[in-house]
Amino acid sequence: MSAPATSPTPTPTAPGGLPLLGHGLQLARNPLPFIGSLRDHGPVVRIRIGPTPAYVVTDPALTRKVLVTDAAHYAKGGKIIDALRVFFGDGLATIADGDAHLRNRRLMQPMFNKAHIADRGDAMIEQVATAVGAWPEGQPRDVYADMNEVTLGAFLVALFGADLPGHLAGEFTALMPDIMAGTIRQTILPPWVTRLPLPANRAHAQRVARLRALIDQAIDHRARRVAGPPADADTPAVPAAGGAAAADAGCPHAAAAGEQRTGLFDTLLTAEDPLTRQQLQDEAITLLTGAIETTGTTLAWTLYEITRHPRVEERLREELATVSAERPLAYEDLEHLPYARRVLREAIRKYGPAWLVTRTATRDLDLGGHLVPEGADVVWSPYLHQHDPAVFSDPDAFDPDRWTTGDTAATRGSFLAFGDGRRKCIGENFAWAELQIILATVLRTWPSFRLTSRAPRPQAVVTVKPDRMTMRFDRQQAATRRSTDDPARITTVPEPGPDTKPSPPIA
Repeated sequence: MSAPATSPTPTPTAPGGLPLLGHGLQLARNPLPFIGSLRDHGPVVRIRIGPTPAYVVTDPALTRKVLVTDAAHYAKGGKIIDALRVFFGDGLATIADGDAHLRNRRLMQPMFNKAHIADRGDAMIEQVATAVGAWPEGQPRDVYADMNEVTLGAFLVALFGADLPGHLAGEFTALMPDIMAGTIRQTILPPWVTRLPLPANRAHAQRVARLRALIDQAIDHRARRVAGPPADADTPAVPAAGGAAAADAGCPHAAAAGEQRTGLFDTLLTAEDPLTRQQLQDEAITLLTGAIETTGTTLAWTLYEITRHPRVEERLREELATVSAERPLAYEDLEHLPYARRVLREAIRKYGPAWLVTRTATRDLDLGGHLVPEGADVVWSPYLHQHDPAVFSDPDAFDPDRWTTGDTAATRGSFLAFGDGRRKCIGENFAWAELQIILATVLRTWPSFRLTSRAPRPQAVVTVKPDRMTMRFDRQQAATRRSTDDPARITTVPEPGPDTKPSPPIA
């Protein structure tokens, strides 16, 4: 237990705070350089977001105390989580610590084991191939939007099954970008502003209500498929809201050989202790949002780095050709694509994707000799840890080969894109599978692609996303490019820094 120290070490306050605004202006204008600079001031640094103090942990060993060793005293909460909870409800990512969280996590864990994911792998590959192959050739495309759309489509297939009605999938795809933009807006504005009857607030509320209605339709569709046809005309095919499916369908193996159990969500619908309809909605929203925002961002940055490093692209294509040659990609191929996984892992490391996460101290705590008062926000940053030069040499370089020798203990403590401890991302295995499927499919479908916009600038909002990124995709192999990459080390050319475009603060 971390009881307060008898004589706590004074906690340094980051320079540059302003009256009333605190460090909000720096978080708005130069978020990534600012958060990275805090490492220079000590392992725990106090900042102010407006008048409210927050304690930023820059030492990965202390971050592990927050997330693992002393996690019971650092509750899931803080300003970001509180704002997201308005949208997510009590989904797994935002529900408070306690029995309900443990119950829901245990209930959902089987959805994301490797066997369940493998069962959905071929359907996901087919969905992704159809979406990526439909892009018109030779036209500049918004890659960030494309990656979010492809990711959402693949996840909908995995979550609700390959037979989800087209109008539902289409409306999900149309709604989610605006909903994500509105949710981000809600996290960066003062709470009282988000409660005003402003047009933007009303529009966001209407979209969220529509999303919940669509999720209800998808749940009912899956429930009918899981339950199977009614025994007679008087037997309902759909379970009552929040109830389990029919008794036979509740058996995990009842329809294993058929098409009925083709969605991850079936696990929740057939649980012995079922979730309520509200809880099902909350979990679906959490899963959908987590799946597209972080995965889509990672894929966009990965494609960008590939356009900048011809040797990386060559090695990726060579690996794919060796593994699957001319035949279609199969789910079993993913485990034989280690270089693709290293490329994706390096994109995750370099670009976050999350940059600021909060917890709340449940009592006065001693964190590395520093007193953290009860109720204070404790901030940790995957981006900061993943750019630590003491762990990752030349952290601003894109170097997939830094992962060749496997994770060292120090690297494991600093690579925190999926979190750590009891609140670690439940969907990590799924994320890796989806990332590899989409990257491999883009490479197989399009022999050539190139950046058509200026170099994108990282924007730190909830994730570290590109401000603008367009690419042209061609089916004809481009002329061989002379690579200046050192095979032993991939280096980067200078690019605009993240401080060249303002980003809104996390409030």
